[in-house]
Amino acid sequence: MLPSGVRPGLIWGYDFTPHGPVEVARCDAPHTGGLRWLHLSLSDNGTRHWIEQAPLPPAIRDMLLSRDTYQSAVIEGGVVGCVLQDFEQDFDKEDSGRIGALRIALAGDLIVTTRPRPLRSLDIARQRIARGLHLASSAAVLDLVVGAIAESIGRIGRTLGSDMEQAEDALLDDRRPPTSRDLIGIRRRLAQIHRLLGGMWDVFKRLEEDEELPEPLRPTVEKLSQRLQSLDGDILGVIAQLRLLREELDIREAQRTNQNLYILSIMTALMLPATFVTGLFGMNTGGMPLQTGLSGTFFATMLAAGAALATYMLLRYLGFMRR
Repeated sequence: MLPSGVRPGLIWGYDFTPHGPVEVARCDAPHTGGLRWLHLSLSDNGTRHWIEQAPLPPAIRDMLLSRDTYQSAVIEGGVVGCVLQDFEQDFDKEDSGRIGALRIALAGDLIVTTRPRPLRSLDIARQRIARGLHLASSAAVLDLVVGAIAESIGRIGRTLGSDMEQAEDALLDDRRPPTSRDLIGIRRRLAQIHRLLGGMWDVFKRLEEDEELPEPLRPTVEKLSQRLQSLDGDILGVIAQLRLLREELDIREAQRTNQNLYILSIMTALMLPATFVTGLFGMNTGGMPLQTGLSGTFFATMLAAGAALATYMLLRYLGFMRR
């Protein structure tokens, strides 16, 4: 029994009857038949008390109450428990960029999901249920939740892919090409999604190979494993596209640097003879030519310019001057 005055933090719950989904106001409400799905908040102490007394195997209860956020799966007594990652959702925007943990227990006709902060996938699931979606089994719930995560990630991946295409077009058209700093945010987000999908695919791959996995769940687990692998492949494709774009940017940056060094080297070579002439006539020694007369400075200047011109013609003859 729960302590007096303590109730679990039920965010929402549904009983899926033949007549459609029926909202559940309390965790201890009479069961109206069919599948029951309870979605609880881990930030509420009453949730922890309720899970500790819930009719679930100990390993599943520990998984639901754990603070670990890495993705994993456990099967005990025919009950499947998973920790999956999803993007958190703020009230003012759908995609916060932060990753949170979703814990789900599939116990026959009882489904329990918990989370510490709002997640995008559960919001999508509730919207679909509110529109009349009927869930007849735990496999259908798992398909809905993971499908919602994949849908959200797919939408983010398409947005990042579109950003990449715009950056490529800007680079090819030479209209404000992106810099490496502009691509850091895209690279960070793609790496975040890749790690999320890779960990989730590992979870479903292990479930698929586990002999204790209930047979009704096996087709759904296999289907979701293939979907996650395909989605991760799409993300890897965008990552490869980003890598090529960064390599092209590095090549162009190196070309600009080489061009600047080339111009600096040519200027140094042209000024070297003139510098020698001015240094020679600047020595305070006897017998210096052009020391007397009014045209000495003019002739010295012409000599320096002529030396620079001769150097220029020599470099041009040797092929160092690019057209």
